[in-house]
Amino acid sequence: MVLTIHHLGVSQSERLLWLCEELGVKYELKTYKRAPLLAPPEYKALHPAGTSPVIQDDGGGDKLVTLAESSACVEYVSHKHGGGQLFLGPSHPQYADFLYWFHFANGTFMPALSRAMAASPPGAGSGGPMAGMAQERFVKGLAALNSRLRDNEWLAGGAEFTAADIMAVFPLTTMRFFTPYSLAEHPNIVKYLERVGQRPAYQRAMKIGDPDMQPLLAAEPPAKGSK
Repeated sequence: MVLTIHHLGVSQSERLLWLCEELGVKYELKTYKRAPLLAPPEYKALHPAGTSPVIQDDGGGDKLVTLAESSACVEYVSHKHGGGQLFLGPSHPQYADFLYWFHFANGTFMPALSRAMAASPPGAGSGGPMAGMAQERFVKGLAALNSRLRDNEWLAGGAEFTAADIMAVFPLTTMRFFTPYSLAEHPNIVKYLERVGQRPAYQRAMKIGDPDMQPLLAAEPPAKGSK
């Protein structure tokens, strides 16, 4: 089976590289540069969604599978190529926690962050009631993460690293190049990112996918214009 990861630089597709490196899954990598901010036309043509990530898999059959959406791609690769590793099943005592945190990043946190920044970008003033609601959800999301990580090494619970962590890290790190915010008031998240940065698979994935980018694992956002 040939698995291809179409990686748009500095994007959510870094999750698929990290996943494959954690699982030891072989893949073919095709990289694309932003033009100048959004995906180039050839990337958008891969899937009707026109967004990153996109994976393709011949599945060992006649039909080429082309899949988008981070959570769908992560689940597909883990079960199709990794024997279900990094996913917890219904019999696991932390199954419900795993499900919640696996879907938290793209279901709650990233939308809240995007709305908060779009409604009231830095220096734009209050932005009105909608901006206030978006900001409140974003702040609550950070607080929930920080609280969860106070007594847990990884998000699903205890010391078990799972796909929930692979989903959660992007909005806490690389996304801050586009929507800067500080984690200084959330020390448990900062310590969590330190643990992430120590994982050899994460280090390999970031060097493979974005060799010119320094992973953003510190509390403070990047300097303007840096990557």
